[in-house]
Amino acid sequence: MFKRLRVTLVFIIIAYATGFAQIDTLLLDTNTIIVGEVKSMNKGVLTIETNYSDSDFTIEWLEIKKIYTQSVFLTSLTDGSRIIGSLRSNEDSSITIIDREGAVETEVQIPEIVFLQPLNEGFWSRLDAAVDFGISFTKANNLKQFTFGTNLKYTEDKWSALINANMLRSSQDNAEDIRREDASFVFNYFLPKDWYLSPQVSLLSNTEQLLDLRTIVSMGVGNYIVNTNKMYWGVLTGLSYNNEQFSNDAQDRSSLEGIIGTELNMFDIKDLSIITRLITYPSLSESGRWRVDWNFDMKYDLPLDFYVKTGITLNYDNQPTAGASDSDYYWKLAFGWEW
Repeated sequence: MFKRLRVTLVFIIIAYATGFAQIDTLLLDTNTIIVGEVKSMNKGVLTIETNYSDSDFTIEWLEIKKIYTQSVFLTSLTDGSRIIGSLRSNEDSSITIIDREGAVETEVQIPEIVFLQPLNEGFWSRLDAAVDFGISFTKANNLKQFTFGTNLKYTEDKWSALINANMLRSSQDNAEDIRREDASFVFNYFLPKDWYLSPQVSLLSNTEQLLDLRTIVSMGVGNYIVNTNKMYWGVLTGLSYNNEQFSNDAQDRSSLEGIIGTELNMFDIKDLSIITRLITYPSLSESGRWRVDWNFDMKYDLPLDFYVKTGITLNYDNQPTAGASDSDYYWKLAFGWEW
């Protein structure tokens, strides 16, 4: 008991004594005290920069017993609330979020906080990026295959923007070349209670379905049903406009579609993360037509921000153009780096 009291007193003294130095202070479950600058907390992991280490520390958020910050954060809670202010732990292990003017105080529990983004950081600190690639050669039929993927995500106080792209090239003797490209731009505007608006533009081209280019412009509204430090699960509905150009002699095709989708992201399985998305597009202008886009990705984190990733993507259309397959899918194993 006396040891616990001593550690708490030391924590309080450090926190308040450094109050004019813009220093953030953490007390962990092991009673270790870390002093530095909190860079972010996302997907259940907090990153803090210190003067006594060449690299930043990453700490499981739920392993933090107390926190005191001079930095101001955009703080997202499990109920969808987004609060701007600094953090101060209380004796009962709750956390008080104090707004920038010090006029409003909000008390929450540690597990209720799912995201921290410093507001005094510049453009690069709000940008997350990753790139991965895979390559294979087989002597039989002189098979060569190459895959490439990348994504960029930028987060602001009330919105986020995501760009991702994937490419596959495959060739072998005595067979036509196989190609596939997809890209998307997703803009999310956050509303109260874990609701959000999501305009999107997505592009797809593949040889299996004779798609020269499929362009989808959509507007959706979604809600995170579950949003914790371990996972989130959300649903989405809306409308989309689909325009298709084909590599055969078929005429261009346009249609109005509905959107019914869901996404599950589990990111607190040690160094493993899993994300899966399923979106169904029932046509509103073509009788009986419906399409499905589904993908499943599993990523394992390696040292130095490297990772290995495997996943499968499926595109299905119950009324494809003449001569085309009703589905196209691919599986990939890739090596990548994120920053």
